[in-house]
Amino acid sequence: MSFLKKIPSGNVSALQYFRLMRYGTMILIGVVFTNAPNSFSLSEIGTYEAFMLIAGAASFFWVNGLIQSLLPLYNSSKAFGKIKPETKSPVFFNIFILILLLGFLSIIFLFIFKENISGEADNKFFGFLALYVFLVNPSHLVENIYLLKNKPRHIILYGLISFFIQFVVVASPAVLGYGVYESFAGLIFVTAIRFIWLVFLLYKYSSFIISIPFIKEYLHLGFPLVLSTLLSGSAQYFDAFLVKETYGKNYLAVFQYGARELPLALIMASAFSNAMLPVFSQGKSLFETLNLIRKKSLFLMHFLFPLTILLIAISNIVYPIIYNSEFTESAKIFNIYLLLVISRMVFPQTILIGLKKTKTILWASLYEILINVSLSIIFIYYFGMIGVAYATIIAYFFEKAFLIQILKREKIYPGTYIPIKPVFLYSTLTIIVYLVFDYMIFTDFI
Repeated sequence: MSFLKKIPSGNVSALQYFRLMRYGTMILIGVVFTNAPNSFSLSEIGTYEAFMLIAGAASFFWVNGLIQSLLPLYNSSKAFGKIKPETKSPVFFNIFILILLLGFLSIIFLFIFKENISGEADNKFFGFLALYVFLVNPSHLVENIYLLKNKPRHIILYGLISFFIQFVVVASPAVLGYGVYESFAGLIFVTAIRFIWLVFLLYKYSSFIISIPFIKEYLHLGFPLVLSTLLSGSAQYFDAFLVKETYGKNYLAVFQYGARELPLALIMASAFSNAMLPVFSQGKSLFETLNLIRKKSLFLMHFLFPLTILLIAISNIVYPIIYNSEFTESAKIFNIYLLLVISRMVFPQTILIGLKKTKTILWASLYEILINVSLSIIFIYYFGMIGVAYATIIAYFFEKAFLIQILKREKIYPGTYIPIKPVFLYSTLTIIVYLVFDYMIFTDFI
């Protein structure tokens, strides 16, 4: 416990550090896979990426949608009212049961359509996949329980321990000369530990009472967000499947190693957004909340935009070194995804979710996926894999512009929650640096 006291506090920072640890672990595992003494072949890496792709596609939308719905509803539901910090709330247990049920449905879906989804009839592959889907989705509740119980130091400590274990058990097979299925076993092992810890937290913080009125209220708020996340988030899965079907599993690995945005932007922006949602139910005025979003997002920009510019400048050199020469083209895809930092640094969706206007986000996501899918199919024909990345950029920019316009109709103007001048200057400089380095200096694969 004395160690916990030395960790910087703050829910926003803690959740950002947690997401960073998760992303960093994923990157480090990829580095080991490609550079270890007994490194995996491109085909084995493709199998691992296909595993993670299918697992994510089966559940990302309803997990993220339900978690986002939980954060503003936790202290303001009609069923349970305001929850005292010392009270064991039935909220967590009800959501746990709901996630388990949806997990079972996802597993059934995967087994029914397994050959259509992956082109493989490998029962061992799908056995690992089903067990992983069952365990991993409820485990996302752990950091959010700590968030809602205002225990930021516990979030960081939990992340440090669990992601260290994950790195060791998943990456070790590539060092010790084993195969990718041993990495799957390691992934199941660490996910099982997280699941067991979740059960312990439920026993500590939640009463085991099922409330149908709460579940109805929760699904009413969450269903638009689930659909929105399905529409918006499915674009990345569609892009990956499109590349896989067009170029094969080996190129899927090349695409996936590049299609990762700034290692910090998505993590810190999504963590910031989620951590701000409970503020809307804490009694602050809307003006105070918008001003808080504006100030804290500006702090993010001063850190993330310079880092983005630096990565654009060096990625073409660094990528083949960190991974290997087979992943040179990944740098081009990565640089395009880095441009997403521009749209990530504005947060109209946070305000709409906080105000419980989730149906608007659903419409924005519908338009985004239509644009993304249409342009991906067209651009992959003319520009190859990088065309798929360009389609994503255009679709995400449109979504944020649409949501900003919706807020303007509600008399919530961009200047109240967006530091407009810094965004414009940073965005212009980032685009210029991208054009110089990818179209004038490093022109391979363009």
